[in-house]
Amino acid sequence: MADDVKLSADERRLAELGYKQELNRNWSGFSNFAISFSIISILAGCFTTFAQAWNNGGPVAISWGWPIISLFILFIGFTMAELVSAYPTSGGIYWWASKMGGPAAGFFTGWLNLIGLLAVTASVAYGCATFLDLTLSTFSSGWAESYSLGRVYLIFLVLLVLAAVLNIFGGHLMAVINNISVWWHVAGVAVVILILALIPDTHQSISEVFTGQVNNSGYADGSTSSGTYWFLVLPLGFLLTQYTITGYDASAHLSEETQEASEGAAKGMWRSIAYSAIGGWILLLAFLFAVQDPDAVTAGGGGVDLIFGQALTQGWHGTVLLISTAGQLFCTVACMTSTSRMTFAFSRDGAIPGSGLWSKVSANRVPVNAVLLSAVVGALITLPAMVEVNLGTADEPLIVPVAFYAVVSIAVIGLYLAFAIPIWLRWKMGDAFEPGSWTLGNKYKWMNLVAVAEIAIISVYFILPFTPAAVPGNPDFSWKFVNYAPILTIGTLIVLAIWWQLSAKRWYTGPKHTIDEDVIKAFDD
Repeated sequence: MADDVKLSADERRLAELGYKQELNRNWSGFSNFAISFSIISILAGCFTTFAQAWNNGGPVAISWGWPIISLFILFIGFTMAELVSAYPTSGGIYWWASKMGGPAAGFFTGWLNLIGLLAVTASVAYGCATFLDLTLSTFSSGWAESYSLGRVYLIFLVLLVLAAVLNIFGGHLMAVINNISVWWHVAGVAVVILILALIPDTHQSISEVFTGQVNNSGYADGSTSSGTYWFLVLPLGFLLTQYTITGYDASAHLSEETQEASEGAAKGMWRSIAYSAIGGWILLLAFLFAVQDPDAVTAGGGGVDLIFGQALTQGWHGTVLLISTAGQLFCTVACMTSTSRMTFAFSRDGAIPGSGLWSKVSANRVPVNAVLLSAVVGALITLPAMVEVNLGTADEPLIVPVAFYAVVSIAVIGLYLAFAIPIWLRWKMGDAFEPGSWTLGNKYKWMNLVAVAEIAIISVYFILPFTPAAVPGNPDFSWKFVNYAPILTIGTLIVLAIWWQLSAKRWYTGPKHTIDEDVIKAFDD
C-alpha cells in the first residue's frame, strides 16, 4: 500500500496534521510572503488611517509611534512564525489554539480570527472606495461637487464584487496578482516618496516632524501636555500602526497552498512585517515633511489628502492618489483570499453554522461560497458608514469617519486577541512544544510574554470612545459618535459563550481529520 501512496513532504506533513490536500499547492515562498505584504499594504493603512494618528497625537504619534509599535508587532510576528512552522494548516491560528489548549480555546480563537478578518476585508475595501472617490474628485470638479456617503458606499460594493470575482477565478490567479502587488507596492511607494520629496516648494523641519503634537480628539480641551493627552489621546493614535501592520496571518491561512510551507510560511510572515515597517515609516515621514500648513491639516480633520492638496499640483496630487488606490485594491483582493481560506478551514471543522456550504470547494479547488460570504458580511458591517458624523459645526464642519474607524478597531481587536491565545498557550507549553524547521529557540520565553502584553493593552485602548461626544452622559452624546467596536466584538463573544455552554461544547471537538486512515498508515509503515 505504501508504494501506491506518493505524497510530497508538504502533503505528508498536512496528512500528519489530519488533512488531505484539497487546495492547489502552487504558491511559492515568495507568493506566501506576497499575500501578507499585500494585506499589510502600506499603500492602504498609511493613507486611510493617517488622520487617526494626526488627530490623536500629531506628528509624534507617527514619527515615533510607528517604529516603536512596529517593533512590538514584529515580536508578535516572530512568535506566530514559530507556530506556523510547526503547524502549517489553513486553519492557522485556531488550529494552533486547539492543538495546544483544547476545543474551547480553538473555538473562541477561530471566531475572533474570523471576526477580525471579515472586518479587515470590509475596512480595506471601504478605504479603497474612499480613495477612488478622492482620485476621481481630484481630476473632475463635477465629481467632487456631487460627493455623498451613498456614492462611496456604492463604490465600496462594486469593489467587493470585483474582489470576489477575482478570487473565484482560482488560487493560481491570486498568487500571480499578489506577486504583482509586491512590486506595485515597492515601486509605488518609491514614486510617492520621490514626488513628496521633490515637488513641494517647502518642507517641514526635522524638529516639527519629530516633536509636533496635535490633540484634535476633543479630549482635555485640546491640551497636548496633560496626562489625558499622553495616556489616552496619543495611544489612540497608535491605531494607525496597529491596523496597518495586520493581516499577516494570511501566511498561515495560505500555508496549505504553499510549497515547503514549514519554512516558507514562517519567513513570509515575519518578513512581511519587517519590510512593511521600514517602508511604511519612510513613507509616513515623507507625508509629514510635505506638510505646508499644519493648522489647516488639523482644522480639516487630519486626512492625508489635505497634505497632498497643499503640497502638490493637481496632476501630481492625482498621481499619488491613483498609486495608493491601486495598492488598496490589491490589498482588498488579498484580504478576501485570506478570509475565505480561514472560513473554509473553520467550516471544514464544523464550527460555523452552515459549515457544509462554506467548506465546499469548486471544480477549480476554490472555496467559492466562503468568498461570497466574506463579501456579504463585509457589506453589512460597514452599513453604519452611511451616517455622516460632523464633530465640528454647521459653519465649520469636521467630518470624521467614526464608523470606518470602528470597523478598523474591530479588525485589530479581533485579530490580535486571536493571536494572543495560541501565543500564550505556546509559552505555557514550554519545552513540551515541538517546533518546526523555523524556531525561536529559548527566545520564546520573553518574546511570547511581550507579545501577549502588547495585545492586551491595545485591545483595551481600541474599544474606548474616540471622542467625548461618544461617552454616555456627555451633554453632546449621540449614538452616531459611538465607537461600536466593543458592542460588536464583546456582544459577539457573549453570544459565542452562551452558544458554547448550551450547545457547541457538546459537538465541537476541535479540528477534524479529513484524510483516510489507511493513507496515514500507508506512509507510516
